[in-house]
Amino acid sequence: MVSGNWLRKQKRSDLVLLLRQSMVGWSAQDYHSVVHLPEDYAVLDLSGGTWTPPNTEYSVGKYDEVRPNLYNTELFGGTRLIHMGIDIGGPVGTPCMAFADGEVSHFGYNPEPGDYGNVVITMHDIDGTPVWALYGHMDAASIEGKTVGQKVNAGEEIAWFGARHENGGWEPHLHFQLSLVEPETHDLPGVVAPEDREQALLDYPDPRLVLGPLY
Repeated sequence: MVSGNWLRKQKRSDLVLLLRQSMVGWSAQDYHSVVHLPEDYAVLDLSGGTWTPPNTEYSVGKYDEVRPNLYNTELFGGTRLIHMGIDIGGPVGTPCMAFADGEVSHFGYNPEPGDYGNVVITMHDIDGTPVWALYGHMDAASIEGKTVGQKVNAGEEIAWFGARHENGGWEPHLHFQLSLVEPETHDLPGVVAPEDREQALLDYPDPRLVLGPLY
């Protein structure tokens, strides 16, 4: 039986989440596509802990999905398995665009096996609130020449999908993640442990707020 105390606590948690995210005027503007997806793409279900190649060229991996057994390198400590971004899979070299006007805040290379590889993080003003967007698993050449503070326009190419040898060892894809917390470096926790999920949902909003209803 679910206790009344648990229900009250859960309701308070949900209210805090709604209040925090309602501070951002997500609907105040239109957003550009981050990746030009065709009409036919697969929506992956990785909750079973296995990855099977989709039968479409492009695919989408879900936000706030529990993914057991997929994050097995030392980086994840055996406990981080809840995905805090949206994955868009496709061919190496697929371009990624800025979803809104903004600037480059961080970029660099995360070399650990299973990590992002090459990353660009942009900062945007969304109705007066700063929002950061991480583009992970990129091609090394696509982040060359970037500078902190470099202006980007909505629809401008940010980077492109990298191959396994430079993207952390994954099939080519974009990990796209929003953050209401300013990153300290070219990194954000893209996967969190169950005990950190509640805070992560506050800090890292659903990317569909700017990507649209991908699933």
